[in-house]
Amino acid sequence: MKISTKGRYALRFMLDLAIYGGDEYVSLREISARQDISLKYLEQIVSLFNKNGFLKSVRGPQGGYRLAKVPEEYTVGDILRTTEGPLAPVACLETPENDCPRSSSCGTLPFWTGLYNAINDYVDSVTLADLCENQRAAGNNDFCI
Repeated sequence: MKISTKGRYALRFMLDLAIYGGDEYVSLREISARQDISLKYLEQIVSLFNKNGFLKSVRGPQGGYRLAKVPEEYTVGDILRTTEGPLAPVACLETPENDCPRSSSCGTLPFWTGLYNAINDYVDSVTLADLCENQRAAGNNDFCI
C-alpha cells in the first residue's frame, strides 16, 4: 500500500487548518503558499472534505475554510480514507464482504487481514492534535490553536 500525493497533501492541508485556523477561516491561497501545493490541487481535496462534513466554509473576500470539529476529533485514518478509499493492502479486503473465490482456502489471507488491521489501528490512533504536537516537538513555532 502506498499513500498517493493526494493523501499526503490532504493530511498537510488538514494540519495547516488545525495550526492556522482555530475559529478563523483560512483562504486556500494562504494554505497553497505555506504548503507549496497548487490551488487547483487543493480545490480537489477541499471538495472531498466538504462533501464529508470535515470543513466549514465562508465565501467572499474574507472567506475560507476551517475545521468543523476540534483537531482531537479527526484521525489520520479518517483523512486518508476520505482521499484514498480503503487502506487495504490487497484488493480482496477493500470491501466488507470478501468475494474472492479463494478466500476460504487462502493461506495468505490471515497475514493480509492482520496487516490491514494493524494499518487501520495505527492510522486511527493518531489525531490531528497528535500531529500538532509533533509539529511543536520538532521545534516549529507554528502549532495548533
